[in-house]
Amino acid sequence: MPKVVVIGSNAFSGQDLVDLLLDDADSQVIGISRSPEYADFRLRYKQRADLSRYTFRQFDMNTDMDAMLAFLDGERPSHIVNFAAQSEVAPSWEHPEHWFETNTVALAKFVNHMRGQDYLQRYVHISSPEAYGDCRGVVTETTPDNPTTPYAASKAAADMLISTYQRQYGFPAITIRATNVYGAHQQLFKIMPRAVIYIKNGRKIQLHGGGVAVKSYIHIRDVSRGELAALFNGRVGERYHLSPDDGVSVRRVVETICERMGADFSECVDIVDERPGQDAAYVISSAKAREELGWQPAISLEDGLSDVVDWVEENWDVIRAEELEYVHKP
Repeated sequence: MPKVVVIGSNAFSGQDLVDLLLDDADSQVIGISRSPEYADFRLRYKQRADLSRYTFRQFDMNTDMDAMLAFLDGERPSHIVNFAAQSEVAPSWEHPEHWFETNTVALAKFVNHMRGQDYLQRYVHISSPEAYGDCRGVVTETTPDNPTTPYAASKAAADMLISTYQRQYGFPAITIRATNVYGAHQQLFKIMPRAVIYIKNGRKIQLHGGGVAVKSYIHIRDVSRGELAALFNGRVGERYHLSPDDGVSVRRVVETICERMGADFSECVDIVDERPGQDAAYVISSAKAREELGWQPAISLEDGLSDVVDWVEENWDVIRAEELEYVHKP
């Protein structure tokens, strides 16, 4: 029976992979997060009738690393997937040291310990295409990094560190860079759920730079399927991209949500200045994952956006009372 640890199990991406892993009746899954388990509406796996093969433990990689490593040594997981990170881009300009403390320094201690443990068969590290900078043209797994924000720089540094340990010690690492992940259960300050909430509340949606920046939106379940394929079938030492077939502007996403909700786009948005370091395009090639892992996205943007709208509608009594802005926690 594989024993899989998901670090960052409260994260949007982490909770979905936990749910997908629990579809396999032979897997034992352990979730680790720095915060207590979130409310049920945020965690897809909480909707399952049987959670007997899931265990949750609370550890902060910055403050509880020794305790977390002792716990892992006791559990001896065969597989680890690491989502833990300071992940917001714009706020990373205010306190870049917080992003490096979590994304790079804490990771260095973790990897240095884990590379000496004989129980670990596979380690999947969740990175970000932000490390490439402006993703125009054909961006593959061998494209040089050119980060344009502190967040992106911290993720690029983390990837270089992991690659170094893989080459020197054979650390069984596989790296994933997925594009703009979205879906039900996402953080409410993200553009898609926030747009739905603002429309329902009659508030204006701010479109930075007019929303012309091109993103590669991909549904969370498609990403989780790719991560699962890499975890069990990917080649150690390799990086895999998970991305849709085409990019789409932020403006078009908001227009589609307005259409889905019967709202007038022109009445729902305000045009504001672009964010510092915003890359004009965010499109990468996922040909390698498609060829080597047999993976491809299956959920259309239209269906995925309907999924988000339905989730907000179904949980509106709870969501309407939730904080809608990003709150930074060091």
